[in-house]
Amino acid sequence: MRTGLSLGEAMRGESFETPRLNPADHGYLITSLREDRLAAITAQHPGMLALVRQRYSRRYADMSGSYDAYLATFSGKSRSTLRRKVRKFAKISGGELDIRIYQSPEEMAEFQTLARCVSAKTYQEKLLDAGLPDDPEYKAQMMRAAARGEARAWLLFVQNKPVSYLYAPADGDTLIYAYLGYDPEWARHSPGTVLQIEAMKQIIEEGRFRRFDFTEGDGQHKRLFATDGIACVDLLLLRKTAGNYLLAGALAAFDRGVDFAKRLGLRKWVRRFSR
Repeated sequence: MRTGLSLGEAMRGESFETPRLNPADHGYLITSLREDRLAAITAQHPGMLALVRQRYSRRYADMSGSYDAYLATFSGKSRSTLRRKVRKFAKISGGELDIRIYQSPEEMAEFQTLARCVSAKTYQEKLLDAGLPDDPEYKAQMMRAAARGEARAWLLFVQNKPVSYLYAPADGDTLIYAYLGYDPEWARHSPGTVLQIEAMKQIIEEGRFRRFDFTEGDGQHKRLFATDGIACVDLLLLRKTAGNYLLAGALAAFDRGVDFAKRLGLRKWVRRFSR
């Protein structure tokens, strides 16, 4: 049973009760658990196998100040690189960026249709099955969130053709990094980076949302745009059965292999096989 903690829950670090397991459940996967809560949670389940699957910083951006204040959190080199990428993309777009924001239910339906054209080309969808969902229920969910004012979406266009998308539903005053993708033909021009920084500017200028949550896991994109982070773990708690002992052993062996590969500098191999 998967239990994912929100950014707010991770920030507060409060105790929580895991839901009751069904008879067929093998255990829990608790994601974004504050690392300093690890001992307390495992102590609550003394009869279960505990295995930390990964450690990472749950990254987020503070959007409560001005855009200039946000930019000031970047290194001078990063600010220069971002500005250069934005200028270059504007140049190939005819002199200015064509970024469109989608907020209403009707706009969100249009966004989903256009963004799907881009998502179908992305490596996230082709290799990881992690593109923007194409099913009608998810589209309806996006539209319902838009009707409540609880979602924002952006598309970056070149010559009226979408080349990158970003979708961010809201949890209170926090926008959540849900889906970002771009047409691989434009990869050398960093469309995802350009879209992200311009979306951050619009979020700050709107003034409604205080944080942008980059969710679980880590990565270069998240490290670049985040202003802070919380030390978290993903914790696997399993019933003590013969099969789960074997599973825990296999996972521990895999993790040791990943650590060994990292020490050897085989990070490309690690990224490919640990997703």
